[in-house]
Amino acid sequence: MKKIVLILGFICFLTNSYAQLLQDKSNFTRQDTLRGSVTAEREWWDLTYYHLDIEVKPDEKFISGKNTIQYEVLKPNQVMQIDLQSPMEITKVLQDGQELEVNHQGNAHFITLTKDQNIGGVNSIEVHYKGQPKEAKRAPWDGGFSWKKDQNGKHFIATSCQGLGASVWWPNKDHMYDEVDSMLISITNPKGLTNVSNGRLKALMDNGNNTITSHWFVNNPINNYGVNVNIGDYVNFSEVYKGEKGNLDLDYWVLKDNLEKAKEHFKDAPKMMKAFEHWFGPYPFYEDSFKLVEVPYLGMEHQSSVTYGNQYKKGYLGNDLSQTGWGLKFDFIIIHEAGHEWFANNITYKDAADMWIHEGFTAYSENLFLDYYYGKEASADYVIGTRANIQNDKPIIGTYNVNNEGSSDMYYKGANMLHTLRQLVEDDKKWREILRGLNSEFYHKTVTTKEIEDYISKKTDKDLSAFFNQYLRDVRIPTLEFKIEDGKLKFRYINIVNDFDMPIEVSINGKKEWLFPDAEWKTKTIGTSDFKVDRDYYIEVNKL
Repeated sequence: MKKIVLILGFICFLTNSYAQLLQDKSNFTRQDTLRGSVTAEREWWDLTYYHLDIEVKPDEKFISGKNTIQYEVLKPNQVMQIDLQSPMEITKVLQDGQELEVNHQGNAHFITLTKDQNIGGVNSIEVHYKGQPKEAKRAPWDGGFSWKKDQNGKHFIATSCQGLGASVWWPNKDHMYDEVDSMLISITNPKGLTNVSNGRLKALMDNGNNTITSHWFVNNPINNYGVNVNIGDYVNFSEVYKGEKGNLDLDYWVLKDNLEKAKEHFKDAPKMMKAFEHWFGPYPFYEDSFKLVEVPYLGMEHQSSVTYGNQYKKGYLGNDLSQTGWGLKFDFIIIHEAGHEWFANNITYKDAADMWIHEGFTAYSENLFLDYYYGKEASADYVIGTRANIQNDKPIIGTYNVNNEGSSDMYYKGANMLHTLRQLVEDDKKWREILRGLNSEFYHKTVTTKEIEDYISKKTDKDLSAFFNQYLRDVRIPTLEFKIEDGKLKFRYINIVNDFDMPIEVSINGKKEWLFPDAEWKTKTIGTSDFKVDRDYYIEVNKL
């Protein structure tokens, strides 16, 4: 009878899950599919190089120019998908000087190539475009261009486009699975203002017409939303950090009125680099340097050009997200956004549904920073304190192939999942090796959740499939039910996925022991009522 009930329950679970899937799918449009899937018009060619060459006209909130897209042919096809969002407009597309036909389907544009696309061949197209890009309403969450002015009335401009997509302001292959190998970013703007983009400044040209053009070269693969433009009345200061791979240039670009303030406040940057190279391995972009760039919004993880707008305050705009006091020991934006250089910019998700790989590991990096400077208990206080921010509203993993991210719980539920996993490893040296190993194994690569799960399972020599299913694909938090009668402890898990049997550490009469709960009641003679569950495990506890 018990087996029949379990089977019926499982069928019900599958039916409800399928119904939910159908409901979820019905919420998405063809545009979502064109944006979020590897279409036939994308998969046949591999990005090798971009040259983005545009002029920014702040008074008109207008940009125009072209993106030269170089690619290698992987399989025969004559139609290429390029993405650019309305109201931006593609004016023409050229290959070898010949104008090509473009079929516009919303934000996806299908270009018919007349030249034979031979496998192994390396070709390029020029996509010319113009328009007034979407203005950010609440950057960086609702991004686009931020057209602001500083306190002296000078233009202060920045881009941000995670989730929304880089195609909100420039034409590109707007899917995360294929990162361009290198890139030149040429930005023309009014004289008297400075543009800072990714990589290193290779040339600055005075055009003789009251404009200047800066040429920034990115030597490493870069994800599309990581590309940025920042224009302001900037001044620069810098230092050299002696890192694991040698000398690393740390450059800081701030509004000139904030120079002295920034020189003091940005001391968190080399501290961050020291802690994260310890935990995660060498900074992944030595060739491109590391920059902090002041912007008129909170900040973002743009590769080698991390943007900063935390008002020169500790914490998150002066607040402690953990409510423990430890969150005020560092500038949240410097630590969190720079942590993304390892998880987001080095290791990048292939599909937006797996965004937790970026945000879970990087939220976890906040408490590893504390661990490095203040110790293990401080870091545990912090990450456990952030549990109050978890909603458990929907699964952390989103819907695949439609550019859909999962729950915002990917931040602090993700961080607490990793903190729990650290306890299961039982060896901090091995845990550090795993974190560094991820950044080595998947160096400059795009990945799936499965690849991350498989790597960690292999390195821990544990079957973690039920563990990841519980925390990534289910909204329930495992609950340990227990009761103590006549010196005997009875315990089990409820609110769990199939096969979930995570061991936990407990204290019995002041002595640490391991407990091995699963879905069935178990009994253990303890001879005391002094029983506590270790706080480092992200579970709920219910004493009956």
